[in-house]
Amino acid sequence: MKYTKLILSYLLATSAVPLFAAEQTQSNDNFESFNRKVFAFNDTLDRVVLKPVAKTYTAVVPDPLEKGILNVFSNFNEITNVVNGLLQAKFSEAGRDSARFVINTTIGVGGLFDVAQRAGLEKSEGEDFGQTLAVWGVAEGPYLMLPFVGPSTLRDAPSKFVDNFANPVGYHDNVSVRNSARVLDLLAVRADLLSLDDVISGDRYLFVRDVYLQRREYLVSDGTIEDDFGDLDDY
Repeated sequence: MKYTKLILSYLLATSAVPLFAAEQTQSNDNFESFNRKVFAFNDTLDRVVLKPVAKTYTAVVPDPLEKGILNVFSNFNEITNVVNGLLQAKFSEAGRDSARFVINTTIGVGGLFDVAQRAGLEKSEGEDFGQTLAVWGVAEGPYLMLPFVGPSTLRDAPSKFVDNFANPVGYHDNVSVRNSARVLDLLAVRADLLSLDDVISGDRYLFVRDVYLQRREYLVSDGTIEDDFGDLDDY
């Protein structure tokens, strides 16, 4: 279940960057026939299970608590940011992310409150092992749609699992607590993205693929590519 929330990463991808033209990404999609089948499975799972449960979660949980839960799991991800920042020799960014984690874990009551941002330490775009591999010179490889995980590439696929070793949730002794935390994380993320469902238009598979690949290029290049997807800034 820990990895299931990554089905939703195509929605997260719409938050920052433009779409590729189809001809720009087609060459990266050597497994399109397989990828479309997996996408259909993931999309059905989301519509039939995740989305309805997320709507119930939103209706039951008060907004301030929803925000606090998102903050807690976001705070856990700062550890992944720090590790990959160090591996990429981004020492200043790793230092800032470390400071954010310490401040929010202590003063922010385990991350419920983003005190660090109020203190001027803005949250970064984040670093993951896929970006680390890119910095080390590993080629992106073909686009892949992974079951229960979502959009990826041959380079990014292993990182989705490697980065989980930096998440403290996975080290809790109680299996029930670990699984409950993973489910809660998934629901919090999906609930937060409900308003984005109407953004996707046309061929949903192509939309997801193109936005994901452009988002990855944006992150790997540390935002140096042009962003002409500004009409979605509010999302």
